[in-house]
Amino acid sequence: TDDGTFSNVFCENSEKLVNVHLFALAAKYYSLSNLGVCTPLEDVLEALRGDSQGTSGIKTDEFMNNKKSHEVQMMSELVDNLANYCGIKQVIDIGSGKGYLSSFLSMQYNLKVYGIDSSNTNTSGAHERNRKLKKHWRAYQSRGRTNLRSQRLEKANVGPVESEIKCKAINEKPLNSDSSLQIQDRVTVQDLVPPCGFTEIATSEPSKQTEVDLMARTQSDESKLSEEVLAILNVLPADAVEVFSSSQCNSGELCEEEKAQRKMASLKAKASKSSETNLYFPLTSCITAETDLSDIITDLEDCMMVGLHTCGDLAANTLRIFTGKPEIKAVCSVGCCYHLLSEQFENQEDCPEEVWGFPMCQYLKDKGWCCGRNARMSACLALERIAVGQMLPTESLFYRAVLQVIVEEIYGVTKSGRRVGKTFSKSSSFIDYVRKSLKKLELDDSKLPDSLIMDYYEKYKHRMNELEAFNMLKVVLAPCIEVLILLDRLCYLKEQDNIAWSGLVKLFDPVKSPRCCAVIALKKQSCF
Repeated sequence: TDDGTFSNVFCENSEKLVNVHLFALAAKYYSLSNLGVCTPLEDVLEALRGDSQGTSGIKTDEFMNNKKSHEVQMMSELVDNLANYCGIKQVIDIGSGKGYLSSFLSMQYNLKVYGIDSSNTNTSGAHERNRKLKKHWRAYQSRGRTNLRSQRLEKANVGPVESEIKCKAINEKPLNSDSSLQIQDRVTVQDLVPPCGFTEIATSEPSKQTEVDLMARTQSDESKLSEEVLAILNVLPADAVEVFSSSQCNSGELCEEEKAQRKMASLKAKASKSSETNLYFPLTSCITAETDLSDIITDLEDCMMVGLHTCGDLAANTLRIFTGKPEIKAVCSVGCCYHLLSEQFENQEDCPEEVWGFPMCQYLKDKGWCCGRNARMSACLALERIAVGQMLPTESLFYRAVLQVIVEEIYGVTKSGRRVGKTFSKSSSFIDYVRKSLKKLELDDSKLPDSLIMDYYEKYKHRMNELEAFNMLKVVLAPCIEVLILLDRLCYLKEQDNIAWSGLVKLFDPVKSPRCCAVIALKKQSCF
């Protein structure tokens, strides 16, 4: 800090760490949560929705693991609100992988989604997974419908009192170019900090209602509820739709209004069924900063881009494509794999590319800022998981460290383009690990006897605690490095003239999903 609070963390002469406690405090001070640069997700959703409410009900944990279910559920709701706000129906999912997010956006929210992934295996798998998912989708919706209906009825019961609380839009739209979140010409720390009020809220005490007024309002709410339920359940067959009505019917008979509503539901279901197979399109293509989406998607229209854990440079390239393509009105990107980012000021002679993953913003470019691979590897660590008791894989890290010594001393190799990968989990012992790893590195293990391998293990075994302590320090530092990468991306968006609003939003529970922050931006209305 400016007052020199953390100046005694390292020795001024040797530059060695001398105060671990102060080091931890400094790391916390510069973490994303402490800097206050994130816009709360609730504020973003409130501003995007206005007076409308969310439409949840289907539980993704029936066909996804807990982590993926959490990610898809949270991100799809935000994406749907962004799409509705921008008045668009087309979504481009970059790095779509197995298609979980794409499938859910298309089926739950009726969005037309193009999922683009560089792996043909992923694309083929997404096709098959989507086919199976659609086969069981109505069953998932039918179960989810019960939850949705009970939620709506609870809201309808308290609605007459709560409905007096209105959210005022900022001018015509809560995120228009004249709002308090308007990007400034120069980026300062204040530009990165979210304002206290994302929307203006007027909370006036509701006037007392007579019993007649209350009943009339309840009937009105129930009528609106019928329309909302029909809108959500329009892919269900007619006999699966139960309609709420304020009018009373004789037992065993349907009112004319209910017959009309069920007929409308049937027509909607048929129309939806005929087109639902065309809502999700998995495509195979490698995306770079120079990619023209029009070459991949022939019917490209006004749309938004999303990316759920886009790997390495793909997250940066997603933002570059967004700013350069007028058809793309919004972006919601959650990056990962920081260790795979290309850096402009690292090993320039080996990387002739002109477009880099880091840095993106002009401020850091002018500073010639470089993180380095070790720092970027540290940014991938999960402090929140360690904080709740999930331990570091110390043994596998130790195996990897000793292997590196063997490779350097026995084979003279200090750098290799090949990767060991997840060999540890497939190995029965350290000897087995070393031999499998050497094969992956295409090194001859025949000249390396078991006894020599174990000699290396015994030589460094007493340093395992030292290795664990070192990695714990890396974990503590991880949020600081991640915030640098995220703020670089946010500053890049702030530097663009065509962006109305941009921000960082903590989208996921960091224990379930450590890479939890989304970079979100909207184009100016003049670009619509």
